[in-house]
Amino acid sequence: MIDLTNLSPTQSIKIIVGASSQSYPGWIQTQEEELNLIVRQDWVNSFGDRKIDTILCEHVWEHLTYEEGVRAAEICYEFLKPGGYIRCAVPDGFFQNEWYQNIVQIGGPGPSDHPAASHKIVHNYRTLRGMFEEAGFEVKLHEYCDETGKFHYNEWDPEGGFIYRSYRFDHRNKDGELGFVSLIVDAVKQ
Repeated sequence: MIDLTNLSPTQSIKIIVGASSQSYPGWIQTQEEELNLIVRQDWVNSFGDRKIDTILCEHVWEHLTYEEGVRAAEICYEFLKPGGYIRCAVPDGFFQNEWYQNIVQIGGPGPSDHPAASHKIVHNYRTLRGMFEEAGFEVKLHEYCDETGKFHYNEWDPEGGFIYRSYRFDHRNKDGELGFVSLIVDAVKQ
């Protein structure tokens, strides 16, 4: 359960789901043990009638099947304010880089205790957008590769949810070369 007692009743709620070591001023860190994306009761216990402004998920949704992803999106939709959104980043299935695709593949590379070992899906912009739209969201594409592998970038504000594994911020992207990208969307509740 997330403790909101230090927030005023009118204060905006911005959470990081599956935060690991991510920590940003004004954002509430959550881990799977206290706020599971697909366990609605965790959300009820944490938020009750309070609505969330922003949910940030960097490389979390690929640990869910497509069906679990839709269920998680439906739960998030219920607990978001109108106009609230999920900023979601996942590995991009259309990024044409053999090393990258080996790292992000279903089941992941290497030992079973590696985080990528629990990848259940490798999304592309069509599957991720479709999943969120199925749950009722309007989806804005920020960063993605198309079917030909061409990278597309639409300006987004990091203050609205910082994504390290992105075109602008990942240290592996340098000298005009893409070393690591994410498929980044905002799924907005209307």
